[in-house]
Amino acid sequence: MISADEALVRLLAAVLPLGRTESVSTPDAWGRILARDVVSAVNVPPEDNSAMDGYAIRLADLAGGSGAALPVSQRIAAGQVGRPLAAGTAARIFTGAQVPPGADAVVMQEYCEAVASTGADDPFGAVRVNEVPAPGMAIRRRGEDVMQGHVVLRAGHRLDAAAIGLAATVGMARLDVALRPRVALFSTGDELVMPGEPLPPGAIYNSNRFMLGALLRGQGCLVTDLGNVPDRLDATRAMLREAAAGHDLILSSGGVSVGEEDHLKPALAAEGRLDLWAIAIKPGKPLAFGAVRRNDAEAGAETWFIGLPGNPVSSYVTFALFVRPVLAQLQGAQAVTPPGMAIRADFAWPRPDKRREFLRVRRNAEGGLDLYRNQGSGVLTSLAWGDGLADIPPGQAVQPGDLVRYLSLAELAP
Repeated sequence: MISADEALVRLLAAVLPLGRTESVSTPDAWGRILARDVVSAVNVPPEDNSAMDGYAIRLADLAGGSGAALPVSQRIAAGQVGRPLAAGTAARIFTGAQVPPGADAVVMQEYCEAVASTGADDPFGAVRVNEVPAPGMAIRRRGEDVMQGHVVLRAGHRLDAAAIGLAATVGMARLDVALRPRVALFSTGDELVMPGEPLPPGAIYNSNRFMLGALLRGQGCLVTDLGNVPDRLDATRAMLREAAAGHDLILSSGGVSVGEEDHLKPALAAEGRLDLWAIAIKPGKPLAFGAVRRNDAEAGAETWFIGLPGNPVSSYVTFALFVRPVLAQLQGAQAVTPPGMAIRADFAWPRPDKRREFLRVRRNAEGGLDLYRNQGSGVLTSLAWGDGLADIPPGQAVQPGDLVRYLSLAELAP
């Protein structure tokens, strides 16, 4: 067995970005990996504008202090451009409206008092300023958010809602993104039955097929579900050949242990190559990584293969720790591994394993971590209950109050 860190290094060293891109409309780019830097062609905001409803004034006109009444010479709504502000006057202004030349502060309307018009020179009435603002008060400066020519989003960034909004802010109607990886998914096991079908004695429902499909789609993949392969070497080899065609990655669950009915290891050796087999983690020790030959015109063409354990928690954890980073790398993502954080354990783990353990935990109202009562690799309830994994080094016991490394499931497998 090799360590989890070494396994991840080996996987990421082997797998290179696919380099295929496409242009999509900005709203459709949510969740995709940006393939080209976004450089702003505009300043944001394009001109100085008001951060609130109020009155634009010249501070020199309030040299005598608060209480001064100024005629209101103009009214500026958002989307309008006002005239230069005449000395001794104020402009009624609304949030987002361009600040008129000559104004050097905006007084929020709560600090002002409208007074009656004094004549034809103030058609919008007059305003008494009851609090003198600081210079620049409530003015959002030109380019304060984004300067023209600056990179606002870097290639490799996964586009979330804020990034989509930022791209729209700088006027980007379309974005260049990485093409979605094409992944062939299948499971192994004669005992597996699809949900909705009768459950005969000795059978179980195929949860991994649904769970892994959802995880793959959450990583932006195009998934081909090839179903379940019988526990036979010839059937497994045939499935690998079918899965290799037209796909960037093959992902399977089950059949990667060392039992007599586990055929993936010899099938992979016959149809391609096996580069990695067992990892010193719990849950999830058996994990196969290699490649399957494709019958392409290109000599030496291969499709990457990752075989996950059949137990559902093991399958989920190994997907989060190893498959997700590989998929991110295929798409040219910047960050492929979340850093984790140190959080207080509100539980005891007195009998550690010699392997590195990933315990299902949940953050509590006191800022600590609670432990699910049953940490078995077949207990999928622990993942539905939990919101993260406690990363426990090999042989390390945990006492209440100890700090442990917490990995958020929302970051590992959104």
